Amino acid sequence: MPVKKRSAASSASSKGKRHPDDIFPMVLTSATQELFGCLADEDVTGENPHKLLRKDDIIQDIKTRAAVSDFSPVKQIVLDYPEDELLLVFDRDFVYGQCFYLVVTPEAKDRILNPPVLKTEEVFKNEVNKTPQPQPWIPQGSEREVDAEADTETREKLRYKFSRVRRNFGSPVCFSDRNTADAKDGYLECASYQDSRFSIKQMQRDCGMQAVPRLQSSSAQTQWKFQRNVFTQYVPRQLSDEEKENVLQSDSLKKFCTSVTPRILHALQQVQIANVFVDSWKALGAGVEDGDWAGKVYEDLALYQAFTDQKYTNNKKISTVNWHPTIYGVIAVALMKEKEERESESTPSFILFYSFSDPSNSQLLLECPDDICAFEFCPSDPNIIVGGCINGQVVLWDISAHVTHLQGTEPRSKKVSIDTDTYDLDDNKEKTPTVHYSALSAAESSHKAPITDIQWLPPTFEVTRTGSPADNKYKISVQFVTCSPDGWIMFWDLRVQKATRQPVIDAKQTTPRSDTFKHLDRMWKPLFRISLPKINTSGEYLPLKFSLEHYTCSGNKTEDDDEINDSSEVPDYSQLRLPSAKTLTALEDVNTKLYIGTEDGEIVYADWKPVRDESGRQHSGKPLHCYRVHDGMVNTVQRSPFFKDIILTMGSFNFAIWKEGVMEDLIIQSPSSEQICTAACWSLSQPAVFFIGKKDGSIEVWNLLEKTSGPAQVQAHVTDAKITCIKPWTASSKQHFLAVTDDQGLVRVLEIPKTLHSSSRSKGSSVKKYFQLEEDRLHFYLQKVDEWEKLKKEAEEAKKKTEPEKSPKEKDQPTVPSVQEWRDHQMLEESVLKEHRLWTPPANTQDT
Repeated sequence: MPVKKRSAASSASSKGKRHPDDIFPMVLTSATQELFGCLADEDVTGENPHKLLRKDDIIQDIKTRAAVSDFSPVKQIVLDYPEDELLLVFDRDFVYGQCFYLVVTPEAKDRILNPPVLKTEEVFKNEVNKTPQPQPWIPQGSEREVDAEADTETREKLRYKFSRVRRNFGSPVCFSDRNTADAKDGYLECASYQDSRFSIKQMQRDCGMQAVPRLQSSSAQTQWKFQRNVFTQYVPRQLSDEEKENVLQSDSLKKFCTSVTPRILHALQQVQIANVFVDSWKALGAGVEDGDWAGKVYEDLALYQAFTDQKYTNNKKISTVNWHPTIYGVIAVALMKEKEERESESTPSFILFYSFSDPSNSQLLLECPDDICAFEFCPSDPNIIVGGCINGQVVLWDISAHVTHLQGTEPRSKKVSIDTDTYDLDDNKEKTPTVHYSALSAAESSHKAPITDIQWLPPTFEVTRTGSPADNKYKISVQFVTCSPDGWIMFWDLRVQKATRQPVIDAKQTTPRSDTFKHLDRMWKPLFRISLPKINTSGEYLPLKFSLEHYTCSGNKTEDDDEINDSSEVPDYSQLRLPSAKTLTALEDVNTKLYIGTEDGEIVYADWKPVRDESGRQHSGKPLHCYRVHDGMVNTVQRSPFFKDIILTMGSFNFAIWKEGVMEDLIIQSPSSEQICTAACWSLSQPAVFFIGKKDGSIEVWNLLEKTSGPAQVQAHVTDAKITCIKPWTASSKQHFLAVTDDQGLVRVLEIPKTLHSSSRSKGSSVKKYFQLEEDRLHFYLQKVDEWEKLKKEAEEAKKKTEPEKSPKEKDQPTVPSVQEWRDHQMLEESVLKEHRLWTPPANTQDT
């Protein structure tokens, strides 16, 4: 039975409206955008969203990267397209659910590039200049309500009349000072008072008010406590023509104009050169549209969603978390029980799937034979999941039958009548689908300790039984690597190795299994394994985390590769057979070296290719280098997503950054932290940013371009418990998330602010230059150390030649340095400190 090919709908987001049949929404990674010159908000924008792609370039990309290519879902559409160029449109507003969509018909391409003109310019002008005709009002019965709510005057207005004696019109007025107490018609205050004989009760009324252009005279009574003379100028004062001429001819006006003319000309010149009234804050894109309503730009990690299921997460901690590679908003977590509960075997173990569409309930359960410490999705087929158990066994799941349920496209079941007498809330809930594991490795051939890390080999190569890298002709991921503190690193293969007997079926098993990997169940053994013997002493290193370089093809292809890439369907995993080493093409440019973090805080650099001894037998060689830089167990060994030779390692109290090829020492090391560091990960959008989770529930954001002595930002109280794992995810160019899990079974999804995920090409070059400077600094320091050691040895040899031979008694006596030797030592120490800019002159020194 062939494996179901991942449908095109699985890569599309569940949000967005239904798209037309002549377009196809797509998700393009940053690497694909850069390859085809369609970087979002750079090459294509909201104003110019169109990009023409050559059909031959798309077909070549599909042949080169096969299922990994972003255009693999539309392969047949591209092959059937009649023209040489296809139209790619940047969907900035996610109208159809993704950031891009591909136009799949020439008619739709012409319609989008050449939109029809609906109206001519003359017709448009006539419609604009046409005067609208008023239409008669048609009553609908609301006049009475309007009249009832209208504000009408119910009392007559007061009228006041002011008069003056006729004989006083035009008579001269003489103003003089006088005492108001002496005058009979002087000011007399009439203070207001409260009359106790009656009171006015104020009534409230709900009525509508409408502003109308109505002229109304009104007055107000105020308490005039003191008398004063006031005036109002209601006629403007104007100068006569003679006075205007005198002012224009005055020397003071000429001097004023002469003094201010240079300043006015300078200001006008500045306005012509640059507009000084431009809002620089908005020009930088940091205004209200990029922040909140108050214009503030958020720089902190904001809580976007939280997941928990009390039925399954009670008294459990989360060991690891992974985002689904293709389905939007789906995240999977592995639960781990407490030690006492694990020994009692009272409850089963699960991997829970959560979704943004329903955060209160788990969407899918993966049944596990034991607690899972690490699991990963297959890069070629996300429906295949491999996990490592705490007992050392490897377990495999196939969730292809439940993809529609995770996408939210599965039809809901019909309603069932409820018996009120036996009704229960738990019975009314829709049961979460449970997937039984498809295969389990043989216990005698598995690890003897918990599997702490799993990584899939890229689809570009595979490993033979002897550990030699070879070309993967299927171009799909079929192998993965596991490590455990038992001292072994094992390579596993999903394909059928040889004819084996049928597995023994457990009589207690009631859940049906997938038949795709039935050839592996209970008989699965590692293809190849290596150990890590210590370099200088006996014993072995105990690996916890590792990182290998993701090999990319060099471009050499054969005819067989073209035939496999032209096939429209992915081969069935149950039909694949492990090829013989004689039929495989050996690859010489694959980096077979690993960075490994151990239980004792060591960073080991080893080669997985075995070596031959004098008798010709192959065995695991000793590691190339071992560095002791961390104080406790190493919980993170991760390569940068932007630079394949940069590795981030995290221990209990500090982190370190390594550069592959620089074997002398690390290039960056952080100071010791007060809190224990439990998890770390690189940012997926900015090469200089990485996140660190702490035991106290806080998260540190480090930016190497901004600050190297400490974190650029500290997000305190993200959770009240110890952070167990953090994993970033890019939902779109404008939405980036960070999943944070703790040891109380709670998953928090934080939204990364724009300041931490907006990237540019200049940042990548700056970070690369920064790493190069740190490498040069390390080489300079090591060179100086060698020079100092050489000078010290030469000085000791010269001193031995000049000094006479001492008697045995003198040799036993301790040597006391002379004053000249002490001064020479101080001068040497001062020169070394000055060379490294660490010299501070002593205070209160005087010349003697």
